[in-house]
Amino acid sequence: MCDQSIGLVIKSQSGFHTVYLDGQEVVCRLRGRLTKTRLDTDPVAVGDRVRVLVAADGSGMIEEVLERERVLARLAPSGRDVRRWSRDGYLSEREQVILANPDQAVFVFACAEPAPNLRMLDRLLVGAEIQHIPPLICANKIDLVSPGEARQLFAIYEEIGYPVLCTSAETGEGIEQLAELLRSKISALIGPSGTGKSSLLNVIQPGLGLRVREVSEASGKGRHTTVVSQLFRLDEGGWVADTPGIKALALFDVDPEELDAYFPDIAPFVAGCRFSDCTHTVEPDCAVRAAVDEGHIQRHRYESYVRLHQEHQRLADMYWWGIRSD
Repeated sequence: MCDQSIGLVIKSQSGFHTVYLDGQEVVCRLRGRLTKTRLDTDPVAVGDRVRVLVAADGSGMIEEVLERERVLARLAPSGRDVRRWSRDGYLSEREQVILANPDQAVFVFACAEPAPNLRMLDRLLVGAEIQHIPPLICANKIDLVSPGEARQLFAIYEEIGYPVLCTSAETGEGIEQLAELLRSKISALIGPSGTGKSSLLNVIQPGLGLRVREVSEASGKGRHTTVVSQLFRLDEGGWVADTPGIKALALFDVDPEELDAYFPDIAPFVAGCRFSDCTHTVEPDCAVRAAVDEGHIQRHRYESYVRLHQEHQRLADMYWWGIRSD
């Protein structure tokens, strides 16, 4: 006798998928016909909601993967140093889903030791904007800086409209607020190594940070050519996933001319540019560059935009060069 229910994929590795189903973990395989779907992405990933057929012996078979609301993704490693565009205008690399259906992405950056890499944070925020994932900036290790310095370091992001939470695993500041924000949600924790993600989780739930770190270290071997994501259940409700080796999110199907729309502090000035296709780099009468000079846009944010624009322009040029060469 078999029973069919809907569950949550909390681990996926080597063709086996652990599904949290009615308070229990069931190890499942994927029905063969489903491997022929979603050829440009992973057919099933951690965070997916799936319909499972449970056999009498307790084993499971995934019969259906429900539609994803959003994904935290990166480009699947291809072993090549250069990304290429296919003829239909899409990146030829396959999408690698790190986490399906996240409710939020928590970007954890330390105020010191290490110093915050704001350019990396800008890239992550653009990725979250494109993938429609609500972000939360966690300014950690505030005990290592003077009072008010943490707010000053991340003040620009609060001005833009991004939520910023200051925390310290040492003093406990902000821990209750962070625990409340994680409760009843599926959250991805993202940030450079050494920023204190494990310490924060250990304070919220003793032992949780150690479990997450063990998974991160195991999947970090091999220079991050593969990533083993896993959801960890919070006693108070909700799930958290560490995302080892993720320094930037995939920016799929984005033309260079569209990037300015994903910078909330730059977008309002775009309509004032003289040219509708202004790149905000060399054109005359550029309202964006004028806003930078007048202090309405932080220069480091503008520089982050320029770098991303240059990267995507190079990709677009490679695509068009490939067409002309045929």
